[in-house]
Amino acid sequence: MAEQLSAGARTTVTMVVLALLLAVGAVWGWSAVTEPFPGKTEPEVCTMVDIAEGERVFPEQVTVSVLNAGERSGLAGDVMGKLANQGFDQGELGNAPDDADIARAQIWSDEPDNPAVRLVRSRLGKKVPVLARSSAFPGVVVVVGDKFDKLRKGRQSVAAAAPARVCGPVVE
Repeated sequence: MAEQLSAGARTTVTMVVLALLLAVGAVWGWSAVTEPFPGKTEPEVCTMVDIAEGERVFPEQVTVSVLNAGERSGLAGDVMGKLANQGFDQGELGNAPDDADIARAQIWSDEPDNPAVRLVRSRLGKKVPVLARSSAFPGVVVVVGDKFDKLRKGRQSVAAAAPARVCGPVVE
């Protein structure tokens, strides 16, 4: 059959086959490059720890994530640094969703009586509300607005009024 094709036709067929091989190789290569490494997972930011009734919870046992709901650039990082200086474990930083209308500060948690939430709230002030709002961020989620001014001294520890679970630092 190759003898029946002219030299120009053979060249065209060869180029088409090579172009198809190149396209298949490019697609396969791109999928291999963009695929995550096998067995590689995101590291855990915190681990859930069971707290018995009456057991005290200290800042070192509590992971806190901070979201910025204001216009002040770096506000969440600044607050996170201050919480870390007071002994809290650093969770994640981020921006609050656009629908978060917060002047000073809020805590987002489904468990307002959780000892970790109560401990963090003592550092933000008694008037800081705890809203039952879900978040993908780990630990106690603190959301700060432009009028947030400073952390309070707060309590050194909080006793659990009932059995609870606290998101704390990962121990390796």
